[in-house]
Amino acid sequence: MAYSAAGATKRRPIWPKDGWMSLLARMAQDRGANADLPPVVRERITRLQDNSERMIGWIQLGIVLTFGVLYGLARQTAPMNTEIWLLTPAAIGAYFAATVIRIVLAYRIRMGTILLAGSILIDMALLYSLIWSFHLQYMQPASFYLKAPTQQYVYIFIAMRALRFEVRYVVLAGLAAALGWLAMVGYAISANPGDSMITRDYIHYMTSNSVLLGAEFDKIITILAVTTILAFAIHGARRMMTQAVTGSHAQENLSRFFSPEIAKHISRDGHQLTAGEGEAREAAILNLDVRGFTRLAATASPQEVMGVLADYQRQMVPIVQRHGGSIDKFLGDGIMATFGATRAQEDYAARALAALEECMQAAEDWVKAQEASGRPPLVINGAVASGRIIAGAVGDETRLEYTVIGDAVNLSAKLEKQNKAIGCRALALKETYDAALAQGFQPRAAYRVLHQVAVGGVAAPVDLVVMG
Repeated sequence: MAYSAAGATKRRPIWPKDGWMSLLARMAQDRGANADLPPVVRERITRLQDNSERMIGWIQLGIVLTFGVLYGLARQTAPMNTEIWLLTPAAIGAYFAATVIRIVLAYRIRMGTILLAGSILIDMALLYSLIWSFHLQYMQPASFYLKAPTQQYVYIFIAMRALRFEVRYVVLAGLAAALGWLAMVGYAISANPGDSMITRDYIHYMTSNSVLLGAEFDKIITILAVTTILAFAIHGARRMMTQAVTGSHAQENLSRFFSPEIAKHISRDGHQLTAGEGEAREAAILNLDVRGFTRLAATASPQEVMGVLADYQRQMVPIVQRHGGSIDKFLGDGIMATFGATRAQEDYAARALAALEECMQAAEDWVKAQEASGRPPLVINGAVASGRIIAGAVGDETRLEYTVIGDAVNLSAKLEKQNKAIGCRALALKETYDAALAQGFQPRAAYRVLHQVAVGGVAAPVDLVVMG
């Protein structure tokens, strides 16, 4: 085994030193190699395999119904009042019953190795029993069934096992098919001790019930070749499937710490965030804060404090996301969200103000619910400012944070605090409000404009819009 320079990532050699047969054997013994995967990822892969088993069952049901239809349309030669006539219908009926049982099991339980391996062997046994019965059904020598086109279904049976993305079951199906056909050939040769039916004449083979060993070995070699090719293909495809499922899980986890856009960028594009990386964009910044939360934190239990905080965030975060915003960070009882920062949005200001309006509406009901629970009075304040910002990663190689930097970021935070001085619940920069109107924002109420307001920490007075 080779290791990366960091010593953390194992890499398997592309071609084994001991040959491809050894590799095939290892793949056959590989049970998914999922032990080193997170439990959630393993469970997802297992669910995919469960769905594959159900699909296999329905495919098999289609095959057995096809057998039944073809048999019904075929000319019957054996007398209907004999046991011979019942052989083929019995084989089809047994296969039908086994398939139905398999479908029921696939939906009711998680099929283990023994059941899956047993179903493969039963499938092959029933198929070959059906083929074997042909010489009795049509009152021909045993070698007659070797020319039955039904043998081609063997490849479908092997290919079906590829749907599960486990090499061992494909290999088992292929080996069962090859050994089964070898047994069928052996029986055809030995069924009549007085005449082995073996010939070396191809024309005689094609025009009689004789057996051409080369032709039968060709079938066996073809079965093994198809099995080997599928095994190698599934081995590689399984790795890709595992990586895809792992990547999907990683993206979901990343989305809990980064915005969905950033998480997707990292996990799908293979992009590695580095400190100092950034992009300049026009964006709007929304800040929310709970006034009175500090007093609650000083008097309530830690469990109650965290419960109130979590409930508040559950109310506000979906609203922000529904309007296309990305949560930049949680600042205690504060929430900072961006619109147009992680990905370009032409209507970033309209989205931000629409989110602010809805947050303020939801806040009224939330505050009333908190008061009804006997908690101290709480007020949710909000503010929006917009302008040119820089979005990127800050920190070092051991700890990175994706954030936004710019005057709009600072101004939004200061406007949120300005709510208390003015005696309102929500503010927006007048320039941002005008930009939102131009972008299609339709306010729910007529808001008042405050001209040349001195905001703490801001050098020059600014025009504001009171939105709550």
